[in-house]
Amino acid sequence: MTNRLCEWVLILSIGFGVFGNLVGGYEFDETEYHFNTTETLSLLEASSAAAAAPKPLLVGLTLIPGAAAKGAVCLDGTLPGYHLHRGFESGSNSWLIQLEGGGWCNTIRSCVYRKTTRRGSSNRFEKQLAFTGILSNKAEENPDFFNWNRVKVRYCDGASFAGDSEDKANDLQFRGQKIWLAAMEELMSQGMRNADQALLSGCSAGGLASILHCDEFHSLFSGSTKVKCLADAGMFMDAVDVSGGHTLRNMYEGVVTLQGVAKNLSPTCLNQLNPTSCFFPQHVVPNIKTPMFILNAAYDSWQVLSSLSAPSADPSGVWKPCQKNPGNCSPSQMNYLQDFRNQMLDALKGFSKSTQNGLFVNSCFAHCQTERQDTWFADDSPVINNKAIALAVGDWFFDRSSVKETDCPYPCDKSCHNLLFR
Repeated sequence: MTNRLCEWVLILSIGFGVFGNLVGGYEFDETEYHFNTTETLSLLEASSAAAAAPKPLLVGLTLIPGAAAKGAVCLDGTLPGYHLHRGFESGSNSWLIQLEGGGWCNTIRSCVYRKTTRRGSSNRFEKQLAFTGILSNKAEENPDFFNWNRVKVRYCDGASFAGDSEDKANDLQFRGQKIWLAAMEELMSQGMRNADQALLSGCSAGGLASILHCDEFHSLFSGSTKVKCLADAGMFMDAVDVSGGHTLRNMYEGVVTLQGVAKNLSPTCLNQLNPTSCFFPQHVVPNIKTPMFILNAAYDSWQVLSSLSAPSADPSGVWKPCQKNPGNCSPSQMNYLQDFRNQMLDALKGFSKSTQNGLFVNSCFAHCQTERQDTWFADDSPVINNKAIALAVGDWFFDRSSVKETDCPYPCDKSCHNLLFR
């Protein structure tokens, strides 16, 4: 494996704002960025040649044929889908389900736009996806899960697979929960019902989905199946932004209300808090019964750019230099970011005390580290206490050791693959 630069330089290649921050609403979708390798990467979905093996495995798309009859359709009414690469040898009865990320839509306007993209219509899905990182079929790239049945479930609803509503006037179907159920039923029929072990994972909005659906996933299996969940970059914090406002809370309130999410949220949480609060993982993870692993960058790039210092919170652009490179942050800005890190660690204190749970919070400016080969498992991957992410997740899943890795504060970790913007 060749060494890669630890800091990636990105350039916005489309013009409606950082990370898809759409005027008039938050579409918060993935945005294409150019790396200094001249390859492109979708930051919220790590299917990029820049972060992949020289010849990554390409896996074809399968649409779920009976989904429409169950009301399980994308925003525009098209069929949902997935990509499955079959396991082999010792992994033939093991299943890894990766829920795709790609933001949310919280207004009619942003959802109408979204249904014209691959985040709202299967007509726009790629016919093949590169399986890298945790989805790779090579032992040298994915030591513990390379020979499992590995699935990427496509994301086309805009509410982390949790909504159930519609807007007939604007021809919008908010059917994330039904897509989740139809996908699981389909995969069970494809052999997952006979799984010896199963791992539900996801990154970004898919990481949030793996948290929201973790116990549901566990309930699909008999007691003999080993079931765990992994959330990568899904720890979206209910934090005060740089203006003293609540950018992400306001957006989540729109998602939950518009898409009818409340009925599918944790009843335990809803007994104590309002539905918007129960869409935030910090209020959900304490109640999850299934073993879970939280993987997150302490200074999550998406949250820094699109929640904490979004244009609405920083209209004069004071935070722009800091957004582009943490080395440009002023002392007061860095203090704010250190406080954000502390809030995340505080929210995970109870979670981390459970012996069944795993934790890996590195002090990086990054987002989604499981599907990118360079951050998942490579010669120069990010490490905490000399342990790479892939090995940490494997040690936890197979009960080889307890994994509760919390990094020292920025800038002490020199193994980070920080995302820099120019």
